[in-house]
Amino acid sequence: MIHFRRLLPLLVCLFVLPIMSARAQVQPPTAQPDIQSIGALGADLFTQSGSTGMVLVVVRNDQVFIRGYGETAPNSHEVPSRDSLLRLCSLTKIFTTDVLTKLVADKTVRLDDPLQRYAPKGTVVPKRSRSIVLADLATHTSGLPRELGNAPFGTPHFTFPDYRTRWHWLPNQRLRSTPGATALYSNVAFDFLGDALQSAAHKPYATLLAERTLNPLHMQHTTFFPNAEQCSHLLISAHEEGPCTATEATAGSSGLYSTAGDMAIWLKYLLRTGGPGIAAQDTSAQAIYLLPSTLVSQKGLDHAGEPTGVGLGWIHILPVDSPSHIVEKTGGGAGFETYIAINHSRNTAIFLAATDGPVGTHVNLFNAANKLLLDVAGLPPLPPPPPKSVAKHHRHRQG
Repeated sequence: MIHFRRLLPLLVCLFVLPIMSARAQVQPPTAQPDIQSIGALGADLFTQSGSTGMVLVVVRNDQVFIRGYGETAPNSHEVPSRDSLLRLCSLTKIFTTDVLTKLVADKTVRLDDPLQRYAPKGTVVPKRSRSIVLADLATHTSGLPRELGNAPFGTPHFTFPDYRTRWHWLPNQRLRSTPGATALYSNVAFDFLGDALQSAAHKPYATLLAERTLNPLHMQHTTFFPNAEQCSHLLISAHEEGPCTATEATAGSSGLYSTAGDMAIWLKYLLRTGGPGIAAQDTSAQAIYLLPSTLVSQKGLDHAGEPTGVGLGWIHILPVDSPSHIVEKTGGGAGFETYIAINHSRNTAIFLAATDGPVGTHVNLFNAANKLLLDVAGLPPLPPPPPKSVAKHHRHRQG
């Protein structure tokens, strides 16, 4: 287990002495394809996905590519565009950790602050060997489950649980593991993280996110409160997924809406190569905070590949000294799959959002997107994952 009071020295070591791995095959990069040729790669990815509609954004150095594929809704015969409204789903979490690192930088909060400090008066946060701290929430190591429970029938997506419901639920829980010891992907943990940041800043979390991140980047179409005009442009999957409505209740974990145009700005910010008018994200936001080898087990962090590092909402694939190293975040729900993947060695990043089609294809969209990212960057693909032993697999199943 890593003691979070020693996080800063750990970060220095991780970047000065990168993680080494026998699986990292350093190969010379190939020529990068012309930015416009990405359209064909995106078309192939869309075909593999079986989606109703898909939007792809690629940023490479100062070049931006945005393309829509398929239909905005079944039988609409309208191609998604840079202004189509998208559900970001769990990509919302990396906006939450962006705010977290900013509040850490200005000393409003600390990563090792206990969640108890920001709980409503009279509410007791459960412990197991030690207290849950903010860094535990942000790295999926709090010991909390993935979800609070099932939403009542007919509840719109990403509107459950609300603030009152989750804080009423929390004191009665027994943590599944000692905080910091085991990684178990948790949506409700990020909602508590958003609540803690709201309490620390003494303002609604949605307002805090707008002030610290969205407004400075001029991401004016990224919101928890879509109006009727915006909702009329929401991509629709092959299945009925409920209304387009305000999602502030899950602001920390999954509620954000956005557009491809805004996500191009976000990718420039994440790459730290945005140029005039676009700030660069602090490196602490995408740093490695935990090594998988230090954890008892992990569950739910490997959807896009075998993790080599766990960050604040982010997952790292391959050692940091590999040219093909990827920093990524997956998302899904309400008929969407979403993904961001970054390769800093070639200043390349991608975002995609795809809506469910009528029939599942069993294609791992995240793995396929990783291949597209590295193709665009002119880098070799990821090596196949090593076979898992029966014992290791069983341990992961137990979570």
